[in-house]
Amino acid sequence: MMYCSTAGRTADRSGCRQLHRRRGSYWKAISKTNAHAHQLHGFPSHHIPAQRDYNMADKELRTTIDWSENAVSGDHIWAETNASGDFCYVGEQDCLKAGSRRKCAACKIVVHTACMPQLERINFKCKPTFRDAGIRNYRENQVIRHHWVHRRRQEGKCKQCSKSFQQKLFQQKDIVAISCSWCKVAYHNKVSCFMMIQIEEPCTLGIHAAVIIPPTWIIRLPKQRIQSSFKSSQRKKKKPSVKRKSIAKKVDESKYKPFIIKPIPSPLMKPLLVFINPKSGGNQGAKLMSKFQWLLNPRQVFDLSQGGPKLGLELFKKSPNLRILACGGDGTVGWILQEIDRLKFIPFPPVAVLPLGTGNDLARTLNWGRGYTDEPISKILTQAEEGPVVQLDRWNVEIQPNPEVSLSKEEKAERAEIKPLEVFNNYFSLGADARTALEFHESRETFALRGFTIEANPEKFSSRFMNRMYYAKMGGTDILKRQSKDLTKHVILECDGFDYTNKLKELKIHCLLFLNITKYGGGTSPWGTPSSSVYPQFEQQRQDDGFLEVIGFTPSQMAALYVGGHGERICQCREAKVTTLSWIPIQVDGEPCRLPPSIIEVAQRNQANMVMKPKRRGSVPLNPDNPLSSDRLRIQVSRISMHDYERLNYDKENLKKASVPLGIILVDSDSNLEHIRAHIDRLLEVYILQDNSANGSASSLSPSWCFLDSTTADRFFRIDRSQEHLHYITDISSDDLYVLDPERTKPSPLTGEQKAGSMPDLLAQEGSHRMPPHLILGNSLPIPSSGPLLQSRSCEAIMPPVPGISSPTTVRRDLVGVSDTAHLNPIDKSLMDVSKRGDPTKFAELHRKGANLEARDQHGMTVLHQAARFGHKEIVQYIIENGPKSLLDAVDYEKNQTALHKAAWYTRRTICTMLVEAGASLTKTDYQGNTARLQAMKAEDSELAEYLEKHEVSPKGQNHETAV
Repeated sequence: MMYCSTAGRTADRSGCRQLHRRRGSYWKAISKTNAHAHQLHGFPSHHIPAQRDYNMADKELRTTIDWSENAVSGDHIWAETNASGDFCYVGEQDCLKAGSRRKCAACKIVVHTACMPQLERINFKCKPTFRDAGIRNYRENQVIRHHWVHRRRQEGKCKQCSKSFQQKLFQQKDIVAISCSWCKVAYHNKVSCFMMIQIEEPCTLGIHAAVIIPPTWIIRLPKQRIQSSFKSSQRKKKKPSVKRKSIAKKVDESKYKPFIIKPIPSPLMKPLLVFINPKSGGNQGAKLMSKFQWLLNPRQVFDLSQGGPKLGLELFKKSPNLRILACGGDGTVGWILQEIDRLKFIPFPPVAVLPLGTGNDLARTLNWGRGYTDEPISKILTQAEEGPVVQLDRWNVEIQPNPEVSLSKEEKAERAEIKPLEVFNNYFSLGADARTALEFHESRETFALRGFTIEANPEKFSSRFMNRMYYAKMGGTDILKRQSKDLTKHVILECDGFDYTNKLKELKIHCLLFLNITKYGGGTSPWGTPSSSVYPQFEQQRQDDGFLEVIGFTPSQMAALYVGGHGERICQCREAKVTTLSWIPIQVDGEPCRLPPSIIEVAQRNQANMVMKPKRRGSVPLNPDNPLSSDRLRIQVSRISMHDYERLNYDKENLKKASVPLGIILVDSDSNLEHIRAHIDRLLEVYILQDNSANGSASSLSPSWCFLDSTTADRFFRIDRSQEHLHYITDISSDDLYVLDPERTKPSPLTGEQKAGSMPDLLAQEGSHRMPPHLILGNSLPIPSSGPLLQSRSCEAIMPPVPGISSPTTVRRDLVGVSDTAHLNPIDKSLMDVSKRGDPTKFAELHRKGANLEARDQHGMTVLHQAARFGHKEIVQYIIENGPKSLLDAVDYEKNQTALHKAAWYTRRTICTMLVEAGASLTKTDYQGNTARLQAMKAEDSELAEYLEKHEVSPKGQNHETAV
């Protein structure tokens, strides 16, 4: 059968000629084509509405994405347009040629508002963004079909004949091309170029297929109650009471979610969520919305003014290799990071930044530039996909009232209304710059006119350039008036246990800044580049080193910032405490407020993963030191008995509580259930052989056990074993993985305190056959989310050695337990800091006063790790001479690396020589199996790698080891 889509011209065959003679036959052909494409897509035919009278009063034009249960797949996303040259899509014969025009952001067709009834009659639907599927058949119809649209203008070349599309000057009403709104492939509007075979072909989604979320991933669930996947038992069951039915119905409606995401994991896929703040940077976000909806699936593009980022993040929380693009200012990025932190993402998804704000200091630090102008969106998508992942420190700001300063009743009421941000990513400051930011913020909200307070005009602050000019004017006025000259009289500063108040008074600063990133105030560098000869105690600034740069500014230094100047470097610290004695303006990541007398404590919160903009496409190598480069899931496996399953089938929360934990597995996110079953069976087999008494115990499973889906609808349901190869771990598990044992028909006798006999974790302790007390399942202490986990290509378990039985793992590494170092005493903290600064005299003095050379920071690094990392030879030599030998091979918690690994990565040749001569192990491997020699090779230091390789062959002064 030949597909014909021409109109108003002679057809090549008699059948097409007769079709075109009828009035409106051209548009009927379009309707038939798109209806056929929708059915091939796997979407039921009832989604294509029948021809009916169209009434604008009965149906409101959709301008945003509908996530409710009433959503229609194929709805257009309309926006008003005034673009010249775009003709109405309904055709010349049926177009009324009157009224305003609207353009669909997803398929780029233009229609008069008055012509909407004609578009409904020809049944032309937009590209489908989701699909309806039952709970059990959501893995069917995974093929994505093209969505063909006729174009009167088309750039590029025809895929069939490779000839360019002619841009006719006086005959623009003719259709010149047929293109797919998904993959953007285009053909000439000729039978010789475009035939029926093109409709039948699956769509590849184009050049951005790796970041596009396919419509087959987004499933709309039926609201009716979901039945079990297995037949009920033959015995007659008691009919449930009316009261139980009403309770179950109430639970169903309260927990019903219209949409669910069922991804198909792939190492090549990096699905991208786009969050746009339409009000950022002169309202640029609203213009970018339609561009992203055209290139991507409109359901992966979210407007932050429509409820914030929560909806999108909750929906796609379990999508493997997820990346996020934040389009807005630094405040928008902080908002998204805060929501990711609140939802407890594991792992933390990398966040790229498209700068639309005024300052964009974080975007500058990550090489995304000072602000978006008109760079192609397609290029930005490629950069967000290929950019390397770096870490960003995040800091808590805890504010408590100062009990030594009394306030009046009015001041207490005003203090209750002040709610500054509790977390910052960029900076936190007090004084002159905060005062300027506060005045600018208040000017945007209201302004005075002849004694009256009037709401501000949004257009007054719609330009990024005008915002800067207005900000500079206010800042200059503050400097001239010297309104913050008494700041040091009302501030007490303490950093890492040392008092810097007198230093602030000596410098006579007007502004105190705690800086986490390299940029500040719209692109300035207030820390500068410390010279080793002038400032030997300071290190180069980084956003991932766990330190804050504390900087003070005088009025002249603030004015010189924009011509290359910098402030007074006070210190670099991990913790800070600021006590204010009066009302002082502060700002946290650009959000200002006037703070009453308070005690402000600043400490590190966590680290976020950010995407650095690559310098050029294809030039960014994979980061071998990033543990998140391979997406791994750490999931607890819990068993549910048939007795509990039948009793609590419609009560998910109590059914979860009735489950018995079996152990923790570390799996790839793209593992299917068939693969995971094999590893669980092998893990159970090894454990039963290790403990003969485990046969029939709580940790055993019958051969007929099956997986349970705990993510869908309002109840658990079973996965048929023959269908396990169609399901991935992310399909059925949100937090824990539940399995059902149908042969266990009695309730488990174990309680929460009697689960120590369960299958062991994937975490083990070196030289021990028992689990550490804080890592045993059922213990009240939490299991750490980061640590020296085994990194491998498949889901594996680290089991204690069993005589006569080979371990289920392919690689055995030296692991250490995670210790709690959150309560280091001040002298040990000072020792850790000095090991980074490089003051050997101070280091020796602290050791003589009782500082512990074996102290570890929150990442498990010792003072030897830090000294080797920063290249302080004298301190390394002191530790070798005075510290225990165990420090030489001590490994950190995150990367399982020794001090020799650190020195090799940072190419500290002298320190490597010192450690090797002292007896450090050359065959120790980190979490990726790299020795110190391999680290040196990755750092491109061939001479150091050759030296280490020579000593690996003939080690001096150390025991021979074998790397397994």
